[in-house]
Amino acid sequence: MSNADWLQRFHSYVRIERGLSTNTLVAYRHDLALYSEHLGGTSVLNAGAAEVSGFLKFLYGRGLKPRSAARALAAVRSLYRFLLLEKAIDRNPTAVVDSPRIFVPLPHFLSLEEVDRLLAAPDLQSPVGVRDRAMIEVLYATGLRASELVGLRLDGVNLDSGFVRCLGKGNKERVVPLGAAARDAVADYLKSARGQHASDTLFLTSRGSPLTRMEFWKNLKEYAAKTGIRKRISPHVLRHSFATHLLERGADLRAVQMMLGHAEIATTQIYTHVIRERLKQIYKSFHPRA
Repeated sequence: MSNADWLQRFHSYVRIERGLSTNTLVAYRHDLALYSEHLGGTSVLNAGAAEVSGFLKFLYGRGLKPRSAARALAAVRSLYRFLLLEKAIDRNPTAVVDSPRIFVPLPHFLSLEEVDRLLAAPDLQSPVGVRDRAMIEVLYATGLRASELVGLRLDGVNLDSGFVRCLGKGNKERVVPLGAAARDAVADYLKSARGQHASDTLFLTSRGSPLTRMEFWKNLKEYAAKTGIRKRISPHVLRHSFATHLLERGADLRAVQMMLGHAEIATTQIYTHVIRERLKQIYKSFHPRA
């Protein structure tokens, strides 16, 4: 079989048997297309460690940063694990190739005052403003990913019990508490702004179609600019703010991990580094002998 045939079989495998999210599937398809381009006429079955190492040089030559190169290499590793399962190869050429070293920056987050300003930005006299206020409230109240937020279904929000049910990475479902302010904002949206559209999706455009991640991101950036927030803003910044503010107030790390939908506790622990850095800054600012 050709490289294209093997890649197609791999994509079917990760989509059907592993149930990866649409975003992950798109990333795999993009990264493995680059790998196929790098291999040229060499079959994926015959490629060795030299070809895999050369792929990293190929990516750097394209201007990719270490984080993006590491993601692409992870896709290649997954491909070769699949080929081993299929018994198409008897050795994994990625086993002796080290991933690029990545500097993990601390997450950006907003202060409580900045969150309040952002929540006050939408115009509640317009249906769009009521919708956007509800979306920002839900995002900050739950720490959902942007894709999870725009993918919320009407039957996934229980205002009486105060929780949302979302579908996260790997099609894993989780339930997250919904605070009173977010419940009230969603209730207002459903009553006065959503309209009687047939769609099962909770948050809709004025035309009745589901809002996209990029549309919401664009709206969020406009609200931030309107309120004078100069920090880099994105839906993920509100997710970071949700986690940081919970941990600052004594929330259990495992509970925050569950609410964020992190598979590994190590991913959630980055927020403890954020809090330590803030404590250092406070100490330096206020201790007389700092």
